[in-house]
Amino acid sequence: MIDRRKALAGMVAMFGAQLFAPIARAAGIIPAQAVISEGTPSIQVFTPDQRALMTALCDRIIPATDTPGAISAGVPAYIEKLLADWADPDDQGPIISGLAEIDARSQHDYNVPAHRATAAQQDALLTLAMNNGFQKGAEFFEAFRQLVIVGYYTSEIGITQEREYLPVPGEYNGAFPYSQVNKVYSA
Repeated sequence: MIDRRKALAGMVAMFGAQLFAPIARAAGIIPAQAVISEGTPSIQVFTPDQRALMTALCDRIIPATDTPGAISAGVPAYIEKLLADWADPDDQGPIISGLAEIDARSQHDYNVPAHRATAAQQDALLTLAMNNGFQKGAEFFEAFRQLVIVGYYTSEIGITQEREYLPVPGEYNGAFPYSQVNKVYSA
């Protein structure tokens, strides 16, 4: 029987340590950093303008609808804590340079800092990044979007309000009509 560390090491070997750096650290393949404390980040990753832009873009990726959005779920704080205390400095680069590119493009196209741009302008800037409209835009967009999604769906709000949390699900019914499914379940 394979143990968890060997399984993680196999995943890292298969997909690459750069892509799965946190898993690689957990498996002991990459040396672990100091123990990560809860609370505020140990270093300041973003400038105030970058933090405001990162927060605005989180809100554009998962906005508040009939359920709370990324801001209510604390995703910006999650991203900053993750980048400050877990990620390698090389992992911070694409996010910080992507935010700088988006801000520069906003200044050029709209004559306003990106964090002060309208929601439609921010959507256009994110779409530009997604379509690789500037240097390494797609790399930034994919990394940033994944941070937002993971941050949201691992938060209490994402688990209990966006999804329906059943710690002990009910009986198995293999013929349950799909039309009666209200929410996707997470456990």
